[in-house]
Amino acid sequence: MDANSAEPALLVDPAQRIFKVARRNFVDHDIFEAEKARIFDRCWLYLGHSSELPKPGDFITRTVAGRNILFTRDVKGRLRALMNTCPHRGAQVCRERKGNAKSFQCFYHGWTFSADGKLRGQPGEESYPDDFKSRSTSNMQPVPRYESYRDFNFVSFDPNIVSLEQYLGNAKEYLDVICGQTDAGMSIVAGSQEYSIRANWKLLTENSIDGYHAVTTHASYFDILMNTTDNMSSGTGGGFGYDLGGGHAVLEYGAPWGRPVAQWIPGWGEPGKAEIARLYDKLVAQHGKDRADRIALKNRNLFIFPNLVVNDIMALTVRTYFPMAPDYMVINAWALAPNDETTWARKYRLNNFLEFLGPGGFATPDDAEALEHCQRGFKNSKEALWNDISKGMGKENPSHNDELQMRAFWTQWNRLMFPGPVPNIKDVAA
Repeated sequence: MDANSAEPALLVDPAQRIFKVARRNFVDHDIFEAEKARIFDRCWLYLGHSSELPKPGDFITRTVAGRNILFTRDVKGRLRALMNTCPHRGAQVCRERKGNAKSFQCFYHGWTFSADGKLRGQPGEESYPDDFKSRSTSNMQPVPRYESYRDFNFVSFDPNIVSLEQYLGNAKEYLDVICGQTDAGMSIVAGSQEYSIRANWKLLTENSIDGYHAVTTHASYFDILMNTTDNMSSGTGGGFGYDLGGGHAVLEYGAPWGRPVAQWIPGWGEPGKAEIARLYDKLVAQHGKDRADRIALKNRNLFIFPNLVVNDIMALTVRTYFPMAPDYMVINAWALAPNDETTWARKYRLNNFLEFLGPGGFATPDDAEALEHCQRGFKNSKEALWNDISKGMGKENPSHNDELQMRAFWTQWNRLMFPGPVPNIKDVAA
């Protein structure tokens, strides 16, 4: 069985409200290899936030879809995304994870490059042609495509991909709302979280935009919330899921937890109440009441296809994940915060981030356990063939705890993996 198998990856029948996903999609090695070529080699992938490189000479090395990338800010302040490979003999040029440097030297033969990737010098220059430095092939090569939106920087290994703004489409609106928390800009808080889960990467995609599992999987967290907030925090309540096109999706909903952007809870006391009121008034002055309420009192789980999640909930986190094997992925997560945030608000933002979203928080270990149990269950995929994600199918306004969001992802995944129409369910034993 391979990625081009005649057996369908999806079974879809809108009339019968059926949307099923073949469990082989989570375990088959040929599908895993095809995903790398058909999805990760062809989509826009998140690289990093501009705030991570505040000064000229700052750099970060990252692995994106198996490639070593050098993300730099050059002497003119321009951000660059370079293939971290020496044009001479192919060695990795920069071996540090982050720092500040005027130049980068390949340790193998001593070739030296500036922060924009241009060759500055090499031992034995007299043995090379006079025009050698001016040749583009003598420089570190830029990533085929690099663009940014609202300080979110992306790369693509497909030189012919559409522009980033066109690719993001309706997801831009939600990035705008998230970045609207302040007019002073947003920054990644120093530090990152790196961990792994022994499960297929697509399970984390589903989980990240799944409002259905929260109350059961994270029951202990919600028990604490009910005991500390009296379920009276303003702006709480239901919400909706949205298919944003192109595989992107979002949940937008109210919740009883405190949000340092401008939603108070009794546990933060009167000093917190005064600070939250100040922040809220500032949002109203900047955006008007309706948009201020949306920014302050609504939560967003935003998914950008194929592997970027921006959780604007009790804290604000940016998360990427890459498949290493059909049953193994690595995850990186960063906290994002307004530049002009007070010490009080930053304290509670980071407390919230660690308490719920961190690898040792209330949510992430629960989610990891659930996904790994799914992966174990998929060992029965030859007999128990299908996952069902039809909840809310056919509803005019699907709720945040319906499964429209997952269907949006899988529809785009299937479009890229298996171009052509989805097989008629009548022709397949479901």
